[in-house]
Amino acid sequence: MNTVANAGVVGKPDHRPKAVLDKAVAVLRAVEAGGPAGLVELQAASGLPRATAHRLAVTLERHGLLRRDDAGRFCLGLSLIGLGAAASETFPLAARARPVLEALRDETGESVQLFVRDGDGRRCVVSLPSDHALRWIVPEGALLPLAVGSAGHVLAADGAGAATGWVESIEEREVGVASVSAPVIAADGSIVGAISVSGPVERLTRRPGARYGDAVKAAALRVSAALR
Repeated sequence: MNTVANAGVVGKPDHRPKAVLDKAVAVLRAVEAGGPAGLVELQAASGLPRATAHRLAVTLERHGLLRRDDAGRFCLGLSLIGLGAAASETFPLAARARPVLEALRDETGESVQLFVRDGDGRRCVVSLPSDHALRWIVPEGALLPLAVGSAGHVLAADGAGAATGWVESIEEREVGVASVSAPVIAADGSIVGAISVSGPVERLTRRPGARYGDAVKAAALRVSAALR
């Protein structure tokens, strides 16, 4: 009986709400990670059957969560801008950190970011670019890996920077870019964010921690204090 019942549903699409939502998110994540994608690329990146990927992408497009560029490729939709802004406004860490980050950007003259952990990655929730013509820009909302970059090591709590209170990175994720990051620590002792200064190696040098480590650490301590 069980064998027959199970055999009868093999190959049928799963229309359970949770399953459909998971697949729709997989499509969005695929476009977020890989950029504009045609149907073939979207199918490969999401791991979904072609028909399913197309159906979900068209539905997401109808709701403004995806759009198509001039080449017909699926891109992130403009509705996500409003959703992201609303999420940022209700995220207390970003609001409390912004004045401190602005002061750090003015003090160092370099780009400053605030990252938080998001699953197996790190999400940029505040990004303040420097005024230099040659600068390193991380878009707000960007999802970057934990395994590389000074902020990734801070959020992964892998022990880096335990002695200094900051972590530096030189060309670890991108050639020509250096950064130094320090943890934002909540009242319970958990790391809830990472503040970073980043820019070209030619300005930050190959010892960015020696140059800006103390300033980044001081900023992170000020934000940590504001959370308590």
